[in-house]
Amino acid sequence: MSAATPARSSWLDDDANTPLIAQQAQRLDTFIAAMADGRIDDAELAEQESRVVALMREVEPQLSDAQHQKVTQLLCELTAYDVMQMVHSIGAARAASRFRG
Repeated sequence: MSAATPARSSWLDDDANTPLIAQQAQRLDTFIAAMADGRIDDAELAEQESRVVALMREVEPQLSDAQHQKVTQLLCELTAYDVMQMVHSIGAARAASRFRG
């Protein structure tokens, strides 16, 4: 008897029509451990990069050319979204903390 396949978790919140990947990432044990002290050091960043590279090496050859193109576009758009969201949050935090006398 084979082990049960875990239920597929959606990439999107259908009600809000927003990505759920960041919330899922925040539940990763490796992310929680790295963020425990409130900072990311060089070793933690290198370890995360190694996990990403390993998964990319595993998944990339399994994709057809059309799937590869779409997944590449998805990864690029998701990365751009995450960076834009981070910059927006930093800007909003600065505006909120600005002295208004």
